[in-house]
Amino acid sequence: MKHRSNRRRAAAHLMLVAAVLGSMSGCVVGPNYIRPPVLTPDAYKENVDWKVAEPKDDVIRGAWWELFGDETLNRLASQVDLSNQTLVVAEATYRQATALVREARAAYFPTMSVGLGYTRERVAGTATSSRSGFGSGGGDVSVFQLPIEASWTPDFWGRVRRNVESNQASAQASAGDLETARLSLQSELAQDYFQMRTLDAQKKLLEDSTVAFAKALELTKNRYASGVASRVDIVQAETQLKTTQAQAIDVGVQRAQFEHAIAVLIGQPPSLFSLPPDPLVTPPPPIPVGVPSALLERRPDIAAAERRMQAANAQIGFAIAAFYPTVTLSVATGFQSDAISQWLTWPSRFYALGPAISETVYDGGLRRAQTDQARAGYDAAVGTYRQTVLGAFQGVEDNLAALRILEEEAKV
Repeated sequence: MKHRSNRRRAAAHLMLVAAVLGSMSGCVVGPNYIRPPVLTPDAYKENVDWKVAEPKDDVIRGAWWELFGDETLNRLASQVDLSNQTLVVAEATYRQATALVREARAAYFPTMSVGLGYTRERVAGTATSSRSGFGSGGGDVSVFQLPIEASWTPDFWGRVRRNVESNQASAQASAGDLETARLSLQSELAQDYFQMRTLDAQKKLLEDSTVAFAKALELTKNRYASGVASRVDIVQAETQLKTTQAQAIDVGVQRAQFEHAIAVLIGQPPSLFSLPPDPLVTPPPPIPVGVPSALLERRPDIAAAERRMQAANAQIGFAIAAFYPTVTLSVATGFQSDAISQWLTWPSRFYALGPAISETVYDGGLRRAQTDQARAGYDAAVGTYRQTVLGAFQGVEDNLAALRILEEEAKV
């Protein structure tokens, strides 16, 4: 009865310690994340119909390339998601990031282990007992063990929570990287495709010009035979014809390069892929007025840069938590005996429980350096985010200016 009462008191003390630690685990050290401000213009210089953008990086973009109404492009673009190896790498990186989130969350829970062991040992004759506490000196001892151990480190200062926060933000940034890679590859495919079709149209124009210049050369020779034209006129006509033929051949080199690039984008060897010539004759589709603002609302690279700021901010708290003590609760129980017949009986049980606390008193400035590193990493993430936003505004301004200026050129 006395031993049972002691065990109950020990269990009650352990529960009390766990309750106290659990109530204190609400403390989280380190700065809470607040998105830093970024300088944005009130309006686009190149477009007066600008509106304030709202984050919509999670909006499904869909098959935007269908806007061009080209069945071949539609077929090729659909293969990017299936076969492009760069996209495979980005997707695997995203899965790694989500796995790291689950790994960080595992620290919320205790770890448990179960073992099964057998030891045969001979104790020195001068020893009064074995290391295991069984038998006496001078004999062989068998020890059968079935330990069950559990330990838990409460998230006393929010170290685990900051780590989970950082990994969650990193996973979201990785999702933005995946979408950025997908959009980049799809747009690269569309650009290469239309560049190739433009070269097809250019080659057709050069071939038609070659036919015309060949006729012009023949007429010039006839005029020379009649005494109307000079030998210089023939040389000029021949030069014009040969130059045009050379340009038509040179276009074939550029077209082959674009065709090879398209093959790689859809995950095929260039030697096994080909597209027949098809000159570009369809006019470009009209650009919706809302595209500039929607572009900023839906850019995944901006979302990824913002998420990396939060991840870096959480790492500051993770580093600061190392300055505080670590508390560990552990318990071990099971069965242990020197006879297999009594191994799993109630008198062969054992247990041990109790908390432990540790604090690093000197580390040569390691924790301070790690904290400074985390703060510098956050400052770098802020700079990257702001630069990404500025680059996005630059891209919109560049393309709006190109649309306006090229429209004037087209009229001329």
